[in-house]
Amino acid sequence: MSSFFGVVAKQVKSHPALIPLFIFISGGATMSVLALTRAALKNPDVSWDHKNNPEPWNKMEPNQQYKLLAVNMDYSKLKKDRPDF
Repeated sequence: MSSFFGVVAKQVKSHPALIPLFIFISGGATMSVLALTRAALKNPDVSWDHKNNPEPWNKMEPNQQYKLLAVNMDYSKLKKDRPDF
């Protein structure tokens, strides 16, 4: 793996115009890994513990925001509109 970074460093030294390319590629890869991690850990559709919490979407409060971005939605004003299970 160190030879890979050596080749990359050699290319960057000989072609400095590649620096923005490496910055944007590494930034995009980092953001995609972070988005995947957040979706896997915070989304109620994903259940990692089937014994203690088999249906995590039933234990969410109606005013709990789990979306990353909520446009024109105030979750604090929502009322419960579903039955208890």
